[in-house]
Amino acid sequence: MKHTWLAAVFAVSLAACGGGGGDGDGGDNPEPATSAEGLWVGTTSTNRSFAALVLDDGTYWVLYSSQGNSAVVGGAIQGSGTSQSGSFTSSNGRDFSLEGLGVTNLTLNANYVMKQSFNGTVRYTASGEQVTFTSSYDSGYDLTPSLAAVAGSYSGSAATSGGTEAANVSISAAGAISGSGASGCTYSGSATPRARGNVYDISVTFNGGVCANGTSTVSGVAYYDASTKQITSTALNDARTDGFIYIGTKP
Repeated sequence: MKHTWLAAVFAVSLAACGGGGGDGDGGDNPEPATSAEGLWVGTTSTNRSFAALVLDDGTYWVLYSSQGNSAVVGGAIQGSGTSQSGSFTSSNGRDFSLEGLGVTNLTLNANYVMKQSFNGTVRYTASGEQVTFTSSYDSGYDLTPSLAAVAGSYSGSAATSGGTEAANVSISAAGAISGSGASGCTYSGSATPRARGNVYDISVTFNGGVCANGTSTVSGVAYYDASTKQITSTALNDARTDGFIYIGTKP
């Protein structure tokens, strides 16, 4: 699943959103370490790039690249964790590979400086493999989400366990979602701005037929970059066994 968004985000080059790093307090006077909430962009010890959203309720969503190629999506990670005194811990993470490795369970442990850094280790439960990562804060998270801004028609790529295909998605000014893929799969849903962070809660229901997700509903998040007019969304079914990734741009 290729897209230029990955190269931009993974290079921490969202200049129009303020870029990475702190929010003006400076490294000598970091904010109290109360939460790992935010948009984090960085790299792993396995030569992958990633972008992670940690929400105010501790839920996190990660998109990571293929090894050595930041322009190709390798998969997604989702879970929930707890922030406390500069440490973030999660025991229920799941990795959804787009590289044929299926769904694997993991734990995540990280140290953070609020709105500055988020660094740690992912450990895969079955294999014991450990991957370390480092990342910096991107202040695009601090912007206010707006349905008026995100509304429009997007063209891009959609990925599920059934594969990746070209897809078009429209979002109305009221937040209604409609979409279709090259396979003929159609879906509809809704987008709602979250109360905290430049993030939208999304829900998408598939209309059966050729859809890999059948008639199931997936729920997740979307992030909109106004500078590139690009939306990036990830969502999972209730059982966390399959999901949906969409990356698209509008004119």
